[in-house]
Amino acid sequence: MKEKKRLIAEFEKQSFTQIIFPHADTDWAEYLDEAQETFVNIINAIRKYQKCLVVCYDIDAVKAHFRDEKNLEFVEYLTDDTWARDCSALCVQEANKTTLLDFTFNGWGNKFDAKKDNLMTQNIAHKYLTCNLKSIDFVLEGGAVESNGADIILTTAQCMLNKNRNPQFNPLQITEKLKDFLGAEHILYLHHGYLAGDDTDSHIDTLARFIDEKTIMYITCNDKNDEHYHELKLMEEELQTIAKEQGLTLVALPMCDAVYFEGERLPATYANFLFVNGAVLVPTYGVPQDEEALQVFQQTFPNRDIVAVDCSVLIHQHGSLHCVTMNFALNPD
Repeated sequence: MKEKKRLIAEFEKQSFTQIIFPHADTDWAEYLDEAQETFVNIINAIRKYQKCLVVCYDIDAVKAHFRDEKNLEFVEYLTDDTWARDCSALCVQEANKTTLLDFTFNGWGNKFDAKKDNLMTQNIAHKYLTCNLKSIDFVLEGGAVESNGADIILTTAQCMLNKNRNPQFNPLQITEKLKDFLGAEHILYLHHGYLAGDDTDSHIDTLARFIDEKTIMYITCNDKNDEHYHELKLMEEELQTIAKEQGLTLVALPMCDAVYFEGERLPATYANFLFVNGAVLVPTYGVPQDEEALQVFQQTFPNRDIVAVDCSVLIHQHGSLHCVTMNFALNPD
């Protein structure tokens, strides 16, 4: 019996995590040492549980940050920036094998130069061994879609239907293409929810995430004085409707106190967590809600380690833990 095509979910068994190490020609230049330290911490947390493929501007320079190379692999390629989630290939299971889909990355709607990032997967494809790699002329970032590993893709209308992505297609055509590319029966759009300081036009991975086939974890805001209160309440209502229609369970995460840098509110969110084999890595921001969020994760994932990772530096560039990583499953069970 032929296996159904599907976008492999992040909570499933992984082969490795991919990450792009920051260099002086990225937007991290102003505080490069601090950024590199954060990336080293993330990589060290990942490699306790599985392999980590590090995309390097200079392999020798990056290797110098690590005491040993256990569970580390390196590949050299000079990128524009470090947002691996959005410029890396997506793993689709097709005919019981993994096919890597290399979508077009246009810098979140041509906001930033992304030519090198868009070509990254083609240039490092030898690291993916025997997997079939397909280049697709369609703009799609990994942070824009959440899979339940079966037949549902969760996304946001603000991002996926934005005219700065695929203006040649109407919403119905985009929906049908997503179904075809990702093997989904249902493309579920959220029309509410955002984070101040976000460059991505409301990526779903900043707001709501599948944690198993039937459960969505999402950000909620109970502070009526917070600018996000109204939109996140409307998003919660949308999710409640979706949960009822699809037979799903919801798990709420707290909203962070406002975090600012150079007078700008930053998109700090606990929804930007990362699955690895046997653990969940949770971004923290030095705010009181860190402990509450970690408790929610510990209660929700009793069989996984919960690992806090300080991501205060990452949000200076408007992303967090999930945004700088990409999960790969080359040999799905």
